[in-house]
Amino acid sequence: MSSPDLADIASLTGLEQLRRALAGEPGQLRRPGIGALIGMDVDTLEEGRVAFTLRPGEAHTNPMGMVHGGIAATMLDSAMGCALLTTLEAGWGFTTLDLNVHFTRGVAPGSGLLRADGTVVHRGRRVATGEGRVTDEHGRLVAHATTTCMLLPTAG
Repeated sequence: MSSPDLADIASLTGLEQLRRALAGEPGQLRRPGIGALIGMDVDTLEEGRVAFTLRPGEAHTNPMGMVHGGIAATMLDSAMGCALLTTLEAGWGFTTLDLNVHFTRGVAPGSGLLRADGTVVHRGRRVATGEGRVTDEHGRLVAHATTTCMLLPTAG
């Protein structure tokens, strides 16, 4: 699969970038590696809102045998960041300034599907905020988070 050059990517809105990356069409953007690395799948993709799912297993555990908190944190960072990306015009990107995660319950490997929902709370010209929640397949809260991101021009 050939990769598009950065000028091609910069000509797409954030939502277009994500849709093309997830379509997996030859010559399109590549699917982000973090999703494949930890096993996340996109569940919802719309402007201002993105959700990922993951079925945690033994590969996701910490030394105590529970699912590592970094898995929920990564899911939240990804969901909130992608939710923000869906609101950006062509030629704009962002960087995370702050990620604040609160864990509310542990997760055992093999305990079922986790879902991370991220939404944009505020989108200004240079700063945006988002919030997210990770729930288990019974709807119980596993973790919640907020983020602050700085918007940056990416084109020329």
